[in-house]
Amino acid sequence: MEPLELFNDEKRKNIESLGADEKAWEYARLFMQETGRFKYTYHFEWLGRPIIQLPQDLIAMQEIIWKVKPDLIIETGIALGGSLIFYASILELLGGGRVVGIDVDIRAHNRVEIEDHPMFKRITMIQGSSVDEHVAQQVKDLSEGRKSVLVVMDSNHTHEHVSKELEFYSPMVTRNSYLVVCDTVIEDVPDDLVRDRPWGKGNNPKTAVWEFLRTSDRFVIDQDYNNKLLITVAPDGYLRCVKD
Repeated sequence: MEPLELFNDEKRKNIESLGADEKAWEYARLFMQETGRFKYTYHFEWLGRPIIQLPQDLIAMQEIIWKVKPDLIIETGIALGGSLIFYASILELLGGGRVVGIDVDIRAHNRVEIEDHPMFKRITMIQGSSVDEHVAQQVKDLSEGRKSVLVVMDSNHTHEHVSKELEFYSPMVTRNSYLVVCDTVIEDVPDDLVRDRPWGKGNNPKTAVWEFLRTSDRFVIDQDYNNKLLITVAPDGYLRCVKD
């Protein structure tokens, strides 16, 4: 066996063992709970723009993008634009592709900063609700004819909203690509970490994913990402598309 094959074989075994280690999961849950009180996901930037994500999830996303090589990445929820710029920068390294970001309220100062960024050349922004049929149709039109489409959902985190997004955007995901549903971790953390929000335990992206998977056979949870990340905003949220 070649050295890289040996390395990858050992890695697979370690990931599987890690996923079965209850103590490791307990530590991961404690980390999420304690750091969440300090808005840990708000602490980082990508190429000069705030990116409200865990570093672990960013590493996972670059792995997926490099592997899938999508020519279109769709993200619901723009916030400060760091994620759009992150995805665009990986596509730039790949030499092609476009990012479409959707947000119900693209604030003027954020729009200016995103449009002034060197990676804006690969970004299209659409203002409107991601669950508005007209907005979804715009995105569908942009996805037509693409060889590989990846979707990331990170906007309103209620069960109802995410379920509607899954209905609209999951058909756009191409076989062997991914549908990534963020903030499924809401189901796993204390409610006091999501105060003054319309979502919480029993009403969040993870409950929407579980319901979606009961009716769709196009997607499966990629357990490798659950097992190797442990610390993630998207447990059960990395969905691999297995059918056309």
